[in-house]
Amino acid sequence: MTHEDFMKRAIELSEENVDNGGGPFGAVIVKEGAIVGEGVNSVSTKTDPTAHAEVEAIRNATRKLDTYNLSDCTIYTSCEPCPMCLGAIYWAHISDMYYGNTKDDAAKVGFDDKFIYEELDRPLNKRTVPAINILQSEAGVAFKMWDEKTDKIEY
Repeated sequence: MTHEDFMKRAIELSEENVDNGGGPFGAVIVKEGAIVGEGVNSVSTKTDPTAHAEVEAIRNATRKLDTYNLSDCTIYTSCEPCPMCLGAIYWAHISDMYYGNTKDDAAKVGFDDKFIYEELDRPLNKRTVPAINILQSEAGVAFKMWDEKTDKIEY
């Protein structure tokens, strides 16, 4: 299959999802020419704000492959990923990304992530949801334990 074939599948998933009451997003993860994970936007159907198509595809691929490292995989997504999904793609170490619609296309139909990008540029105490640092030394105990652990699985 070609890049276009995998993108067509992501687009097909996005259209089917609209018909089924979900958001207009679909994603496919491919390894060695085979689809190993698919996902659709299930935010409203699962009442889960993190259930974006890319995240769902990553969850499905990691379960199928029994690994958290998708560095030998490519993701095809019907739309340029939002900041959360982009972060998930990086955390999963996905090597390549292809997308259909742009974030500007998404904004035109009500999915505007511009405010999140703007929030990330603001100081922590100036954000809409302020971030207040407390109990840092107590929280640091787990980091110290991790740092000293000799049998940890690094990711």
